[in-house]
Amino acid sequence: MSEIGLTPVGPAAVVAGGVVEAPAQSAVNWGAVFAGGVACASLAIILSILGLGLGLASLSPWGGEGLSATGFTVWAAIWLIIVQWVSSFFGGFVAGRLRTKWVAVHTDEVGFRDTAHGFLAWGLALLFTAGALALAGAGATGVGTQVAAKAADAAGTQNYYVSELFRPVPGAASANGVSMPGVTTMQLRADATAILARAAVTGDVSQADQGYLTQLVAAGTGQGAATAQVQVNNVLNMERADIVKAKQVTNAARKSASAASIYMFFSALVGAFIAAVAGAIGGRIRDRY
Repeated sequence: MSEIGLTPVGPAAVVAGGVVEAPAQSAVNWGAVFAGGVACASLAIILSILGLGLGLASLSPWGGEGLSATGFTVWAAIWLIIVQWVSSFFGGFVAGRLRTKWVAVHTDEVGFRDTAHGFLAWGLALLFTAGALALAGAGATGVGTQVAAKAADAAGTQNYYVSELFRPVPGAASANGVSMPGVTTMQLRADATAILARAAVTGDVSQADQGYLTQLVAAGTGQGAATAQVQVNNVLNMERADIVKAKQVTNAARKSASAASIYMFFSALVGAFIAAVAGAIGGRIRDRY
């Protein structure tokens, strides 16, 4: 017969002076922890792949079709929570169920150890996942290519603005154009590009630069100063509107990244709790047999 409150599993108890003692060895069964961690990480990866496929299927390049940006963010957050909870429960349960039975250990201590093993399995799975993400991030060359592409897009946008500046207005008189002797068309465009590039950084154009832009356009197109001024104002307004849109997109991306980080943090905390509880459940089932 076993003592009340003890879990009588295995014959390896050490009896000294009539007192039953647990064997002197670590309470952590790393084999079970590793197995639970692998199970948790693997399930999380395949569920994430499934979520990615479902998410891409719900999007559409056509306006008014598929999920909106807000709807997609909410759906992604819900799926992230599902992935964390399901994988954490499975990993914690495996760790608790596979842990070696302990000899003559109090039931409260058994419950704590099973809970700890579930938590350790969750932590190991988190390290696996972080390592996989780090390896995926090793393809930083792809990111560099994207950055270069963005820079090329910005340069292309500046070229478009310059082309708009020096595009002749149909029917506009050219007899009153401003003459700038010794200045080539290439120099005119280079000066205009520099002013527009500075405007993209500062968000505005000084009166002096705006007046000089007008002279450049009048000289490059042969149009009157008034027509050139209208053309300059139109292009500057276009550039300001594009800058505002770019800031809105950047701000939206920042908010989405912040929300995603918060969702991941809280879902991970809940996942840790679920893994610990699942470890205790797996341990109870293990001790029944």
